[in-house]
Amino acid sequence: MRQKMAAGNWKMNGTSASLDALQALAKAHPAPGCEILICPPAPLIHRAAQSAAGTAITIGGQDCHSAPSGAHTGDTSAEMLRDAGARYVILGHSERRSDHHETSAEVRAKARLAMETGLATIICVGETLTQREAANTLDIIGGQLSESVPDLATGENLVIAYEPIWAIGTGKIPTMAQIGEVHDFLRTRLEARFGPGVGRSVRLLYGGSVKGNNAAEIFAVPNVDGALVGGASLTAEDFSPIITALDAA
Repeated sequence: MRQKMAAGNWKMNGTSASLDALQALAKAHPAPGCEILICPPAPLIHRAAQSAAGTAITIGGQDCHSAPSGAHTGDTSAEMLRDAGARYVILGHSERRSDHHETSAEVRAKARLAMETGLATIICVGETLTQREAANTLDIIGGQLSESVPDLATGENLVIAYEPIWAIGTGKIPTMAQIGEVHDFLRTRLEARFGPGVGRSVRLLYGGSVKGNNAAEIFAVPNVDGALVGGASLTAEDFSPIITALDAA
């Protein structure tokens, strides 16, 4: 049985004062049926982990380098994230792929080291609107999946997040049939590559304009095991209804 996950990606948002949201979430969900993950900016990870200690909230990072250490000014290693209290790391988000020109090969190298370091990885895949309109979605998703996920992936160290790029922060979401098509495709590909044991144990998240008012419908789609949430995860007021919907799914 896959444990559902509500993951919040704060992106480049938040200061120490923002950590009050963790206590509000912990109070609202003292014993959730799903895993609650918050991925704040790197400078907040250690304080977030301290604030979340003893609660049902897990903390993660938003990226890591593919090298364990070295002359990489401004970067953060997987070991540093783990030492700061992170247990997960998001890799291959479309904003990293676009803004920092990250390739799937680079994502795979980062994921390999993160897994070896003891971090679970959330690897993101997703298509642009042009690719969606050209009916290339599954080809794009399949390529990103095969090239980004290392061979040592298991159900414990890998989560896949499907985030259609055109739906992130836009208020637009695919139809439930479109979400289902991609998630079924991901499940089939994972089972074919890793076998039914691992393939069926990897959690599949949907991300892209998930809100409290559409979460229940999204979570009712087969093979959707939760959500990777951006803006709506910044406050307990917005994120809590999504968690509640996931618990009820």
